[in-house]
Amino acid sequence: MPAAAVTAAQWSVALDLTFFFGVLGGLLVLAFLANLLARKTGLPDVLVLMATGVLIGPVLHLINLTQYPGLRAGFGTLALILILLEAGLELDLRQLLKYLPAGILLAAVSYALCLLLIAPVTHRLLGLSWRDAILVAAVLGGVSASVSLPVLQTMRMRTSLRMILTVEGAMADIFSVLTVTSLLHAPAGTVPVGSLLGGLAMKLGISVVLGIAVGAGWAVLLPRLSDRSFWQVLTFGAVLVLFAVTDAVGGGDLLAVLIFGLALANLPLARRYLASGNVWQLRYVKPTEEQTQLLAFHAELSFLVRTFFFVLVGMDIEFSGFATEWKPIVAVVLVVLLARGFAILATRLLWRDSHPLERELAFWMHPRGLITVVLALRVVNVRGASMNFLVDMAFALVLLNGLGMTVGTVRGQRLASIPELQEGASEAQ
Repeated sequence: MPAAAVTAAQWSVALDLTFFFGVLGGLLVLAFLANLLARKTGLPDVLVLMATGVLIGPVLHLINLTQYPGLRAGFGTLALILILLEAGLELDLRQLLKYLPAGILLAAVSYALCLLLIAPVTHRLLGLSWRDAILVAAVLGGVSASVSLPVLQTMRMRTSLRMILTVEGAMADIFSVLTVTSLLHAPAGTVPVGSLLGGLAMKLGISVVLGIAVGAGWAVLLPRLSDRSFWQVLTFGAVLVLFAVTDAVGGGDLLAVLIFGLALANLPLARRYLASGNVWQLRYVKPTEEQTQLLAFHAELSFLVRTFFFVLVGMDIEFSGFATEWKPIVAVVLVVLLARGFAILATRLLWRDSHPLERELAFWMHPRGLITVVLALRVVNVRGASMNFLVDMAFALVLLNGLGMTVGTVRGQRLASIPELQEGASEAQ
């Protein structure tokens, strides 16, 4: 090859790299600004990130994602691992145990109602078999912790409401993953209700045992590791190994990550309670420096990964599908709102001491996001091109539910002006 041609080729590569790094830097700056906007206005930052992806991909065609198969799903799973780990590190075990039944009840009722209402709609409007209609409902029915948790962290509300909605977000991810996985691997022509219930019990048991065991072991090792360089990276490596092992033995890998973070954050405090002799008078103990550093590290890493994921989601959207699918998309959005309203009514015992504005906030706080898109991609990978419409529906539901959640967060800002709701209120920094 002539020297001039080699030089031209090298110059082209240099330009591509310059463009690539420029785009990465611009996305991170945009993500930071979107996060500031979310904290001030309640507008979920994922909407800004997805809109940016739409601009880069379908509108301007600056990047073609077909050259990188599997990239979006990989980023999605990694982002979800980081988000659930961060949630576990921030949870207070005493508060979690207190509100765990209420959060699980709300998650189960809300998800079950979505399954019951979405499946007939997609069966009728899309002409799907009942098995496929239930599979679509299983993907679209779950609240996404990747969107709800960051928003909850920025709002001032009573601890009871925050914990119920936090537990719901974490458990809804588990329900969605378990249901979709069971349906994908069940024999053709069946809806495995019995295996779902049995599988749930087994997955929960495996996840709890492995999450607590590894989390407790790491809590013992952490004081010996924290004076070493890169110990936060080592901890994240242990989390990824836990995720892989739990999945390999049939457990709930995401739940195991959440429980690992919970054990790692709370077991050192429990040892300090026992050492002080105040076993029956548990009080707040300031987190150790290691816990604070670990939480900050994973929060930064989570921010980085989820930024790229939601931009990738926007880049891969095919708007041509919306022209033919707008009726079922609108119907599913309306059905999801209806299911959420029924769920709030069905769990009214949870809200008997609550303010109407708190119940309204709980109604709006049911966004779709990371897990919805990841599961949609998994279904398409397993079932083929016949399910491609599901990704477009997931994108539309994320967008429209995100706008609805924005309404809720704007309304929820009024909570801070109601004196009787400020006793025991908390706000994450």
